[in-house]
Amino acid sequence: MNKEGKTLVIVESPAKAKTINKYLGKKYIISSSMGHIIDLPKSRLAVDVENKFKPEYITIRGRAKILNDLKKKAASASQVLLATDPDREGEAISWHLANALSPKNPNIKRIEFNEITESAIKEAVQHPREIDTSLVNAQQARRILDRIVGYYISPILWKKVKKGLSAGRVQSVALNVICEREQEIDKFIPEEYWTIDAVFNHNRKDFTAAFYGWKGEKERITGKDRVDELLGYLTGREFTVASIKKKERKRKPPAPYITSKLQQDAANRLGFTSSKTMMVAQQLYEGVDITGEGPTGLITYMRTDSTRVSQSALDAVREYIGANYSKDYLPETPNTYTNKKGAQDAHEAVRPSNILMIPEAIKKDLTRDQFKLYNLIWRRFIASQMTPEVALATTISFTAGDCEFRTSGSIVLFEGFTAIDKDDKTKKETLPNLQEGDTLTAQEFLPEQHFTTPPPRFNDASLVKFLEESGIGRPSTYAPTINTLIKRYYVTRSGKQLVPTVLGKLVNGIMVEHFKSFVSIDFTANMEEKLDLIEESKSDWVMMLTDFYGPFKIVVDDAEVNMVEMKNILDEETDIICEKCGRNMVKKLGRYGFFLACPGFPECRNAKPLSLGRCPVENCGGEIVKRSSKKGRPFFACTNYPECTFITRDNPTEKECPKCKGVLFSKRTKGKGETIHCLNEKCDYEVELLDD
Repeated sequence: MNKEGKTLVIVESPAKAKTINKYLGKKYIISSSMGHIIDLPKSRLAVDVENKFKPEYITIRGRAKILNDLKKKAASASQVLLATDPDREGEAISWHLANALSPKNPNIKRIEFNEITESAIKEAVQHPREIDTSLVNAQQARRILDRIVGYYISPILWKKVKKGLSAGRVQSVALNVICEREQEIDKFIPEEYWTIDAVFNHNRKDFTAAFYGWKGEKERITGKDRVDELLGYLTGREFTVASIKKKERKRKPPAPYITSKLQQDAANRLGFTSSKTMMVAQQLYEGVDITGEGPTGLITYMRTDSTRVSQSALDAVREYIGANYSKDYLPETPNTYTNKKGAQDAHEAVRPSNILMIPEAIKKDLTRDQFKLYNLIWRRFIASQMTPEVALATTISFTAGDCEFRTSGSIVLFEGFTAIDKDDKTKKETLPNLQEGDTLTAQEFLPEQHFTTPPPRFNDASLVKFLEESGIGRPSTYAPTINTLIKRYYVTRSGKQLVPTVLGKLVNGIMVEHFKSFVSIDFTANMEEKLDLIEESKSDWVMMLTDFYGPFKIVVDDAEVNMVEMKNILDEETDIICEKCGRNMVKKLGRYGFFLACPGFPECRNAKPLSLGRCPVENCGGEIVKRSSKKGRPFFACTNYPECTFITRDNPTEKECPKCKGVLFSKRTKGKGETIHCLNEKCDYEVELLDD
């Protein structure tokens, strides 16, 4: 018999438990599972591929005490309500808990809510349901699929290449995308082009117009000779206002956030990494202590691909806009937004749980990062239900003989949604009050040389956008994918840019050569669609894995036989003699790149930096190596020090200068981003690398 007659509610985190506890009262016991308690063991495959892919689940090491405590509480409770996150992974956690606790208490149900508010929690408690086995099967299929890929390919990499390497279904595609972009950058040859600005003065105010074209056709100026020819032609000529075109433009408000768009905006506007965005969003969802309110969930569930909003939330935000702005800012009917193709639409958009929790009013209760992200989400949601911005765009064309120059500007006529989202406001650029047929004289001409830039490297925002548009991964997988690449040291961050390491390029080359069909964008996107069909009860998870495993095993067996042994290539003997024992030192690939080590290890532990290229100082003949200051800060210097005083904190790259064949270095400067340049005093080669 149940002793207490209380209901046990199990959530995933203590913060979530604390927030829910204040709403449910004394008849409920709120406990936390601290995330996953039961999972596949780390040390082995633990999937019976010959027996319908039956998984072998165990209690995660260190979690037995938590599980035993939950069993005791379940045994004395009248019922158990599993309130894990409302997604596939949360459903799987509830399923594992139900299986573990049912011998102690068979009265187990599942509840879910999109926001941690009093009304949402009480509504969920009043409508418990059975565990959704289709959701569980979809998550189980993903987990087993990823386990098979990782546990079959990784040992081959250890055997043929280097211990500690790993491969993953989604991470390998993301790595390939980053590496392919780097290859485009390496192959890129800058092309010269020029611009010419004409400076005018009208009513004592200067403004500029840019060269557009010649004889009615747009022209790109590709050399100094053409610049001189045009400037000679323009000397002494008057300019006539040929046309003034004005167009009113309406810019609709953006949709409320989905996970990927939240990560992109947080990266671009706040400088957050994807993992940081999701960590802070989780805190806002689970609850923050608010003065006078206690633990309060501030946003709805943050893993979603839907722009859908509940009617009650729409009513609340429209009431807020009506009370705080004039009627011109509130559309007659609520704005609606369509979901992207393939969206699961399981949850609402990411929005504030209570629109009256104004960011500035609760700022003192939030950390700096919590305030920034909450402010972003709160303002976006209000903006999504406001009227469009209206701007007047003006383009003025000037002609001087056969030359045409143009200038453009815009004036905001009505700010609309940008009243709340000022970062998105159209930039105001006023133009002089001119009439068609007016004549002007250029005060001066400003020719400027430029070079085309290579395609931008991916950053968190642009990679998430690419993965989303390609159908790779789901809202819950973007941040962990990037995090894994960095943790494995396949990719590093250079400012905001994601740059593949030597190790990352090596692993990517192997994956593309031997497992190309299984790390392609199409294959990975197709697997996501199949997982969605399992969730919708339209496909069988065992059949999906069966269809995958047969062809995959053939490719794995082929790679095991035909993959070239690369350990000897990596541990390449050099003609550099170890000064401690006289052996020829070996070039090795470590976690942070190549270095020199003595093959006599462990008897001889001598290791030192590998030459990164020849010193750029003329007639020096030395090599560039990595050094560290007394405080541990890295720098690069010449091996001929102190005779040669070359030293730099700029990072040497693997790229060769196309002009002098020397080493190219990269540096980051505020406002300019990253540039790759040559340090040879007689060489002026430089190219800018842009973020997306």
